[in-house]
Amino acid sequence: MISGLPFTATLAVSLLFTFVSGAVDEGLNEVKYGYSGETAPDQWGNLTPIFGTCSSGKHQSPVNIIQNECAVNKTLAPLNMTYHSGNASMMSSGLVVGVHYEASVGDLIIDGKKYHFTQMHWHAPSEHLIDGERYAAELHLVHEADDQTYAVVAVIYQYGKPNSLINKFKKPLVKLGEEQCTGLGSLHKVPLGIFNTRRMKKPVHKYYRYVGSLTTPPCSESVTWSVLANVKTISKEQVEELKAPLCPGCKENARPVQELNGRRVELYSDEQGQQQLQQQQLEKKRRAAKRSRS
Repeated sequence: MISGLPFTATLAVSLLFTFVSGAVDEGLNEVKYGYSGETAPDQWGNLTPIFGTCSSGKHQSPVNIIQNECAVNKTLAPLNMTYHSGNASMMSSGLVVGVHYEASVGDLIIDGKKYHFTQMHWHAPSEHLIDGERYAAELHLVHEADDQTYAVVAVIYQYGKPNSLINKFKKPLVKLGEEQCTGLGSLHKVPLGIFNTRRMKKPVHKYYRYVGSLTTPPCSESVTWSVLANVKTISKEQVEELKAPLCPGCKENARPVQELNGRRVELYSDEQGQQQLQQQQLEKKRRAAKRSRS
């Protein structure tokens, strides 16, 4: 029987796509969580003792990232990601839509520790906030180490031009959207074949780093988060495609932000990252001025 953090962390990813293994207690896969009503995020900790950290944890995710309160940490290194192609499937559990790989398709190395890339999924709207602003959507690239701890890279999207990565999944997303929701945790799957993950690996010039938790039950802590500061674009049509396979009450599958409780969000930024930040801040001011005029 698996116990402690490794058990709960594995359970979180299992529940995300309902891959509940034989090591999990019989009947545990019947514990359903959601995003509204009696299974909403504020009730997760009451659904089962294994989800207790969702309400009692002090290092929870997501958080509101206040840019002018983030300290530059010069000891942080560039994100060292090495990805390759692998056999994949697009899946929906009614709670979330994502891509699951049959085996690791690459590694993320943080402080000399290797985390294996096994799956990615989307939330809409975004879970993390930047300066109090919630964006259109958020992608989580989930990496698992041999000791079953996790590192997650988050990509935030704002409304704009269609996203090239999500465009690659248009047909399977449409197919998943045609499936009727048969209940939370009911798994629908569309094989993708060999997907070239290497194209996802691009230089990262600026990111926010903090230690938090998984954003779905059991909300296991000691998760290393790297939230990319460069906000990508996504079209409204693409957001609707990501939401279409989800069950009613889960169309907006973002957990509310959690208190930092004394934690610090640190910043990695190279010279090009500083230029991106300035451009992003100017664009944000333009959007605010446009809203005030309308």
